[in-house]
Amino acid sequence: QVQLVESGGGLVQAGGSLRLSCAASGRTFSSYRLGWFRQAPGKEREFVASISWSSGNTYYTDSVKGRFTISRDNANNTVYLQMNSLKPEDTAIYYCAARREGKFDYNVWGQGTQVTVSS
Repeated sequence: QVQLVESGGGLVQAGGSLRLSCAASGRTFSSYRLGWFRQAPGKEREFVASISWSSGNTYYTDSVKGRFTISRDNANNTVYLQMNSLKPEDTAIYYCAARREGKFDYNVWGQGTQVTVSS
């Protein structure tokens, strides 16, 4: 059974940093893309960043470019989201998700981790 477990969320002041981790288990992910999404109160879930497990190529939503960095540790089956220069509008529940390369839908999701940025 494929499982994704996020950790690393918390409360931070504006301008601060957090690193989220997503531990993946249950299969090999060499043909998968791993992504981070977030959902703020009263808003729809939105894409944040993704990374190809095999090639390492990355995509980011415009609002986090230059501030967030997604990376992966293949040996430990873990994906990270380094978040710098955090803003109050980054406050949300952050979810890790996985999909096969070439597919559109992310079909494996973690339980989420709360990130709160105070002004």
